Amino acid sequence: MTPARTTARIEDPALLTGRGRFLDDLDPLPGTLTAAIVRSPHPHARIRGVDLTQARSHPGVAAVIGPDEVLEALNPFPLSLKTPMPYYPTATDRARFVGEPVAVVVAADRYAAEDAAELVAVDYEPLPPVVDVETAVRPEAPRLHEDADGNVATDRTFHFGPVDELFAAADHVVTGEYRFPRYSSTPMECYSVIAEWQDEVDGPAIAAWANFHGPFSMVPVIAGALGVPTSRVRLMIPADNGGSFGIKAGIYPYVVLMALASKHAGRPVRWTEDRSEHLLASSAGSDRAMRFEAAVSAEGKVQALRADLVDNVGAYLRPPEPSTLYRCFGNLTGAYDVEAVQIRSRAVVTNKTPTGLNRGFGGQQLYFGLERLMDKIAATCGVDAVEIRQRNLVRADAFPYQTATGGIYDSGDYPQALEMALKNADYPALRQRQREARERGEHFGIGLATIVDPSATNIGYVGLATPAEERPPGRGKSGSTEHVRVSVDVNGVVSVLLGTVPQGQGHATVAQQVVADRLGLPLEKVRPVVEMDTATTPWTISSGSYSSRFAPLLTSALVEACDRLARTMRTAAGSMLALDPEELELADGRIRHREDHSRAVEFRHAAGVVHWDPGSLPDGTSARLYEEAAFTPPQAKAASRDDQINSSLCYGFVAELVVCRIDPQTYELTLELVSTVHDAGTVLNPVLLEGQVHGALAHAIGGAMYEELRYSDNGQPVSATFMDYLCPTTAEVGYELRSDHLETPSPLTRLGAKGCGEGSCMSLPVAIANAVADALAPSGADITTLPIHGDVIHRLLTAATTNTAVLEGTEGEN
Repeated sequence: MTPARTTARIEDPALLTGRGRFLDDLDPLPGTLTAAIVRSPHPHARIRGVDLTQARSHPGVAAVIGPDEVLEALNPFPLSLKTPMPYYPTATDRARFVGEPVAVVVAADRYAAEDAAELVAVDYEPLPPVVDVETAVRPEAPRLHEDADGNVATDRTFHFGPVDELFAAADHVVTGEYRFPRYSSTPMECYSVIAEWQDEVDGPAIAAWANFHGPFSMVPVIAGALGVPTSRVRLMIPADNGGSFGIKAGIYPYVVLMALASKHAGRPVRWTEDRSEHLLASSAGSDRAMRFEAAVSAEGKVQALRADLVDNVGAYLRPPEPSTLYRCFGNLTGAYDVEAVQIRSRAVVTNKTPTGLNRGFGGQQLYFGLERLMDKIAATCGVDAVEIRQRNLVRADAFPYQTATGGIYDSGDYPQALEMALKNADYPALRQRQREARERGEHFGIGLATIVDPSATNIGYVGLATPAEERPPGRGKSGSTEHVRVSVDVNGVVSVLLGTVPQGQGHATVAQQVVADRLGLPLEKVRPVVEMDTATTPWTISSGSYSSRFAPLLTSALVEACDRLARTMRTAAGSMLALDPEELELADGRIRHREDHSRAVEFRHAAGVVHWDPGSLPDGTSARLYEEAAFTPPQAKAASRDDQINSSLCYGFVAELVVCRIDPQTYELTLELVSTVHDAGTVLNPVLLEGQVHGALAHAIGGAMYEELRYSDNGQPVSATFMDYLCPTTAEVGYELRSDHLETPSPLTRLGAKGCGEGSCMSLPVAIANAVADALAPSGADITTLPIHGDVIHRLLTAATTNTAVLEGTEGEN
């Protein structure tokens, strides 16, 4: 097992000195033209005609394409399930959300392209829009897709265990209805694409550069839309990516659109998204309406759970949706030992931007409902929120623990992690401070969340959206595979080719550290390469920088590749030293006898033998100093016929405690303390791990207190700039942070590591909600949605006061 090491990030010097290699810094093809996109101003409108004549005649314009060109050349994107809701990279028959592309103008520069875009004339017939799921599911609601039966793209119900019987026998049935808002991750760098359509002798091929982050299951989707084999699509990702956090998986429609624009222009085409476009039309996490019910014993034990989840996926079921509903399927019961579960999962289309991945996707929605419900159960049973969780947490001796829905929790000690978070915060003292604050009439709250953090997603969960009887036997989908290639050059320098397309996490730093430790080399003798080229870099459908998969999967593949190389190097050194290779070890840049360290050769000299004198190697030895490894854990399998699935390989844990104050005059919400404990298995690099925790907390504060992509009732976005869409700054993350880690190594990964990049994005929003609810508890106000800020608190307290007054008046009459 590789011990934790604190090493400086090798990515930082280039970034700090302005030598980053982002896509806008690159000019890979001479003569590249620039595109501008014409977007719909209407949330819902029939397109009666598009006149491109004036735009095409504008000086400097090379090509203009619209719905006709799209329909002629492209197929609708392959969807994750069969539904008559075709999705193209532009509107074709109708515009279905504000900002939907309608036409593309290609010109010599962005100025000419933007000017010409204003000359595109689109004849719209406005149609009634629908923006909320409650309205969209009604039979009389405006229908977004004419061939569909309605606006429900998928509706599935699952039963696991004796749910009805347990509810019938329960001492308490506790119910809560909650809403989670739509928000984005607002990466510093927006979308960027360069595409070239290449007409070759054996058919068209597409070369595209994009700041795409994966998952690479989108590459076949791109190929399907273009009508070419996947091998004809070459996708290249630069070394640097100015953040994604899931959002840049949604770039793939623009790759297809720019490839088609290149075909018409006869030249490569570049498109760089501006911030307004990004907020208006890129992607976001889905907003969710949900209802939870728990069957609870008199002792406060949750015996069964019912969940009704309704995701607003926007105008199209854009792949990989409906992933948000199913990514956390295996861990739907969270950190709790629950015997039986019933789930109804629906994805509904509305006149909003299509949704997709967002940091922690699926988890923040799930846990907002589940953890608010746990607090309600505590209140119903008359016990503390900590105690209700302690009574329900999966026991430390229960691992590996199988959930009712099929998840297999690999390792953990949830009670100990919770105890660490409470101790670090001095929980008894906090409750005493709260009692004193309430005596002074102050709003002081303490909130808690205990959640399971899934990592290394098994992409087979997407199959759950299709009923089992409609999934062809032998054609299931599954996988948590990651590829890597490691090679040794003639000077003994090791190169590591990664296919994880990092977005700033420090993959190169950790890969260098793992390889150096495994091969006994100094760090400077290992060179990681993180640029992705699907024509030359090892990759698979499940590759990509998502689902916190690097630590559990990529490092496991690295270990396998390094161990194979080590065997070859020991064989070469053994021939030089006249020793049995099994007597040798790799350490300190040498290959030496395990006991007599004086009998040794330099690592580089042994590499030189393989390169320069392979004839001296023992018979049967391959003179190969590169190894490609694919780590494919057997625990990641397709959904069973009864719809159970282990939806992730690893399951970490987060216990988070929040202390908040609310100003009684301004209702300003202030976080005073966050105590967080993460169990991510073996810690590989403490500094980088802690950085991931800090970043996830900042993102979570945005979603909990500030950020929301809001729409008016008539479908117009009202937060399409940073003037209205508020992101937290350093001023808003000035709380005291007490961060700690518990290590329960995963038995399923080579180094025992799990993921840790998303956990607090899932736990902190509901921990804040629980803290605010606790602060407002004396008033009777309840928290059922996010974000929470002064205006929301004012409305809640006003409503609570009004309701109290009404009740008191009624009692007086009686």
